[in-house]
Amino acid sequence: MKVACSIVAEILEGLRCLVCPGATTFELEQFASSEALKRKARCAFRGYHKYPSSLCCSPNNQVVHGLPNKDPLKSGDILSLDFGVIYDDYYGDSAITVPVGEVSQTAKDLITVTRESLFAAIEKAIPGNRLGDISAAVQNYVESRGYSVVRDFVGHGIGRSLHEDPQVPNYGFAGKGVKLKPGMVLAIEPMINEKSHEVKVLNDNWTVVTCDGGLSAHFEHTVAITENGPEILTRI
Repeated sequence: MKVACSIVAEILEGLRCLVCPGATTFELEQFASSEALKRKARCAFRGYHKYPSSLCCSPNNQVVHGLPNKDPLKSGDILSLDFGVIYDDYYGDSAITVPVGEVSQTAKDLITVTRESLFAAIEKAIPGNRLGDISAAVQNYVESRGYSVVRDFVGHGIGRSLHEDPQVPNYGFAGKGVKLKPGMVLAIEPMINEKSHEVKVLNDNWTVVTCDGGLSAHFEHTVAITENGPEILTRI
């Protein structure tokens, strides 16, 4: 899993560097696919429940599962990129949200809070804690800063399958849920909205957007729970 996750991290970093005004998410999709192939990895999302692409590209009010297209990105956009690979039958999964050119202070703040909520959650991924400690850490951090937590989509266990038990909600109660043990690996992924938490799926049956048109940001790491604390497998 460390190898799979390092491949994901390297490719996401490459994608981050390519995001600029005028670039298209179709070009990012091509880059991700070719870089995975170079590393003898398979893209985890393509074909998963018939998802048609290797990369999820979700700009602005899109929350997750956005489909790559040939529309140029514009300065002021924000873009969430979610990517996963399979290497030697093991999965890695990670997501980042990237500003495109010069973005508003509102967008910068949303990105910062979402990223920080992920690390607040990771701090709770230690043996003896409960799954709810991770969930509550995200919710408390985000809501105390005036944002809302998406409830319809959650994190997940990961290993020989992309989505394994347990589900990892970004909201809940500390001290509740599955007890965390060394050897567990979780994909922790806050999806945070500028306004309401309510979302809907568009007619393409994939793209999830905020109901009120507010911005959304998404960060994700694959995290191993060890006796020495959390180990972030998808960190460069």
